[in-house]
Amino acid sequence: MGLGNQSDDQSQVFVMCADLPRSPGHVFYDRLQSILIKGGFDRFVEKLCEPYYASGPGRKSIPPGRYFRMHLVGYFEGIESERGLEWRCSDSLSLRKFLRLSLTQRVPDHSSLSRIRQRLPLEVHQEVFGWVLQALTKSGLVVGERLGIDASTMEANAAMRSIVRRDTGETYQQMLERIAKDSGIKTPTREELARMDRKRKGKKLSNKDWKSESDEDARITKMKDSRTHLAYKPEHAVDLDTGAIVSADIHKADQGDTTTIGKTLESARKNLSDIGCTPITTAPTEVIADKGYHSREVVKELNGGVWRTRIAEPKANGLLNWKGDHEARRAVYNNRARLKSAKGRELAKRRTELVERSFQHVLDRGGMRRTHLRGQENVHKRYLLCVAGFNLGLLMRQLIGFGTPKGYFYLNSAQIFIIVWGRMVVSIILVEMKSETGQEFVGTQITVERC
Repeated sequence: MGLGNQSDDQSQVFVMCADLPRSPGHVFYDRLQSILIKGGFDRFVEKLCEPYYASGPGRKSIPPGRYFRMHLVGYFEGIESERGLEWRCSDSLSLRKFLRLSLTQRVPDHSSLSRIRQRLPLEVHQEVFGWVLQALTKSGLVVGERLGIDASTMEANAAMRSIVRRDTGETYQQMLERIAKDSGIKTPTREELARMDRKRKGKKLSNKDWKSESDEDARITKMKDSRTHLAYKPEHAVDLDTGAIVSADIHKADQGDTTTIGKTLESARKNLSDIGCTPITTAPTEVIADKGYHSREVVKELNGGVWRTRIAEPKANGLLNWKGDHEARRAVYNNRARLKSAKGRELAKRRTELVERSFQHVLDRGGMRRTHLRGQENVHKRYLLCVAGFNLGLLMRQLIGFGTPKGYFYLNSAQIFIIVWGRMVVSIILVEMKSETGQEFVGTQITVERC
């Protein structure tokens, strides 16, 4: 065979369709595609989105199923921006196949994703999230008997230096210059302003006095890494039996946990009712949360209905004064007794494990720790689709053992051993994997069931 030389030959004018490059497929996305097609995902979203498009003749829009698939890819690939999402889908033949693009069709532009998101209301995205929950329910991945609640922070697409006063519209820089002139500095330099700002007393920024010009829904808050930034507050309600997220809401970052838990539980109740797991008073659903959610009003309001609380109680300063509120006293003491039981301690550990894991997957690995969108509703729309991707990952983990494309790539081999001993069935799963650095390791899962 002779050596081939790279040359600047003229491209062919006509190319046979059979000669065009084709994707051999990706096992993860092919299996996910079969789930979506078998469940009638495209027909479902097209019927759902039909009222928001013109019914007459004209240029056809991008299929809604393609729009939602691209956002699922954004979660699985950990892509933050829609520009990056467009580039990744254009660069991969297997992702083009997953988006159901023909040879002559182009990947939707990032601006098209933005227009479609603004055209479709939040309720449509919630219905798509509910469709995924329904698919999980059919596979036994939603039980709805025990819910873990927690919240985190999401950095907004707005800088602190863009904040202005709510009353006068004065920027932070203008305020410093005004204070410098009042103190006798006529033309302050940047170094002098920074020095004066560090020494100035009472410089705490309040959301009551300041807002962002670029994103008025973002709020000044302290992030998990102790930085002060404009942010949002995502809150999850997680099924502690399976790890599925049954509710994912976006709140303003300055709202406390005791304020938002009612909205999150109401959203969880609606989603569970839609899939046939409605909480009832005769068998209340357990609500497990940390001490940030504890207050007399919250515990009193939740107990006695469809919820039963196991909320961690902060250390009290001295004796509690109930002021004649016997109902609150009874609710707090019952919550404390349930919390200190063996079952309560076990559920608290499980809440820490599963709820924190959901934030790690969606925010850090899924690319949503910092949003590139503005406005609470826009952020909530994309966040719902990322959480839907997380739930589909649980379904994929049940089918093929891994919930992400990268996790499947690093799988070397797997072996299953089943041992029957009397009325006990012991299953042992050995998984040999390779890390990103090339180091090999073995994971073991042992399950014991009684026949």
